[in-house]
Amino acid sequence: MRHSRLPALITLVVIVFLFAPLVVLITNSFNASRFGGEWEGFTWNWYEKLWEAEEVWESLWITLKIAVSASLAAMILGTLAAYALHRFRSWLQDVHSLLITLPLVMPDILMGMSLLALFVLTGVETGLLTIWIAHVTFCLSFVTMVVLGRLQDFDFTLIDAARDLGATRVQAVKKILLPLLLPGVLAGGLLAFTLSIDDYVITFFVSGPGTTTLPLRVASMMKTSRSLPVINALSTLLIASTFILAALSFRLQRRA
Repeated sequence: MRHSRLPALITLVVIVFLFAPLVVLITNSFNASRFGGEWEGFTWNWYEKLWEAEEVWESLWITLKIAVSASLAAMILGTLAAYALHRFRSWLQDVHSLLITLPLVMPDILMGMSLLALFVLTGVETGLLTIWIAHVTFCLSFVTMVVLGRLQDFDFTLIDAARDLGATRVQAVKKILLPLLLPGVLAGGLLAFTLSIDDYVITFFVSGPGTTTLPLRVASMMKTSRSLPVINALSTLLIASTFILAALSFRLQRRA
């Protein structure tokens, strides 16, 4: 076989294209220069200023509360939806499958506008509840797809064998089905958490006064704050967290 450097070259180009902006951002978060551009020495100053920015940590706390609760709800509803889609065949399940897939391809701006119109029509005041509902709505589809992939390889004769040996339906689900599905459910939950914590467009439409999530706070700081390196420091921490969660989700999906 002839040795070729082309695959390595293509890989290098893709990596540079994808990660060069992130490398510049992370580097500037340690740059003593206030405006970036030229390197003026290493500093932790921007991380210290970030530690003192109370409004940022308040927004992070709101974001984490929404992301954790929305991910848990999406894990429960998504697992039930995946089980129904896999085990039952009818025209209703075809419609169900279409509706579950739709949020995956629908533009975020359309989903945000439609959810806002629904809340206005029903008289629901925008705030934490509306953000949570919106995040569950789009996270649900991703969890369902991940769990559905796990169910494709699941051997349901294990359930039948457990029933033949005297296990009740609840015991078979609790002892056999759920433990084997758990890696897929957790992978879907981590994916949902990452999507929820990162969402800006949909949250922009359904947030209310006093419910500024971290992405909204960062966007606001980009427009009004002069401390751009502080935003770089915050973004660096978010990038690190995202990589850790993505790696954990990928590892769980491989185990699933």
